[in-house]
Amino acid sequence: MTQTEPVDVPIVQIQNLTKNFGATYAVDNINLEIHQGEFFSLLGASGCGKTTLLRMLAGFETPSSGRIIIDGQDVTDLPPYERPVNMMFQSYALFPHMTVADNIAYGLKQEKMSRQARKERVNEMMALVQISKFANRKPDQLSGGQRQRVALARSLAKHPKILLLDEPLGALDKKLREETQFELVNIQERLKTTFIVVTHDQEEAMTMSTRIALMHEGRIEQLDTPRRMYEFPSSVYAAKFIGLANITHGVVISQEEDIVTIHSDDLGTEIQVSHGQPLVAGMEVSVVVRPEKIKVHQGETDSPNAVTGVIKEIAYLGDVSIYHAQLESGKRIKFTQSNIQPLAEQPFTWDQTVSLNWSPYSCGILTQ
Repeated sequence: MTQTEPVDVPIVQIQNLTKNFGATYAVDNINLEIHQGEFFSLLGASGCGKTTLLRMLAGFETPSSGRIIIDGQDVTDLPPYERPVNMMFQSYALFPHMTVADNIAYGLKQEKMSRQARKERVNEMMALVQISKFANRKPDQLSGGQRQRVALARSLAKHPKILLLDEPLGALDKKLREETQFELVNIQERLKTTFIVVTHDQEEAMTMSTRIALMHEGRIEQLDTPRRMYEFPSSVYAAKFIGLANITHGVVISQEEDIVTIHSDDLGTEIQVSHGQPLVAGMEVSVVVRPEKIKVHQGETDSPNAVTGVIKEIAYLGDVSIYHAQLESGKRIKFTQSNIQPLAEQPFTWDQTVSLNWSPYSCGILTQ
């Protein structure tokens, strides 16, 4: 998704932030800057520390050490209600006895905003998330997607400098979740509010974010734009977590300019990979190849990085099919084929022998 570039001013500065529970470090010495106007995602598996980090930003968890600076102010020891942030919870936490309009107005009423100003702000927020016609309904009279919109409107009503969202789309079905991703981005673009989202869904993070911090065991594994994180993962963990990836291991044989020759027992052959940094012969490395980068042939090919395998698994996903081809070594290689024509049969089938190859410039070397 194309988005305008955020203003290059760090509205959030996290400095040496640590949170431990006894001997367990949920967040381990994190340094991070988030810019004004960003749609920033904290991505990772359960237990990686992303939610703990979000809760420390909100003020619901106290850091063991380190500092949190928001818009130039050290808020490390401030309670949640004194921070220029608001949080949208995964459960939405709507008041069941209040109407939609009253739910949205609740925080404004606590701030002693005048009745007329409150009414105008509530109407503005309901129009923003397209729920004006539900103003007098109670939460139990709404669908999951409608309740999500109410929670978002309530979170935005106080015009926070930063909106924190904890798995905001987790309760929605897949189709509604995909639609809401685009709506969230459009709302964020219109308001220019900094959004910081916690999610375990890689597609969600890739679709919505200007940048992603991939977390692993309390640390940031990689901090990058969605495109760079996919195309240039910094580690085997990052390559496996973001999208489908074929990871093979090997040993560097030689390097001429930017082309590295690697022997891989996994593949049973030598392969060539473009790599700009010098590598030492004998060095153990991993090579990542995305399934869509692989070309497939029914006969043999003399192209670089060619291997032969037998198709053992096929997954039809509508727009694409994913194939698993088993090599003589036992290693399985995943490749994809776009289903452009409405064929009754797959172009390749089970137990078919195929030749696979990929360009030295469409794969990458990982040293960690």
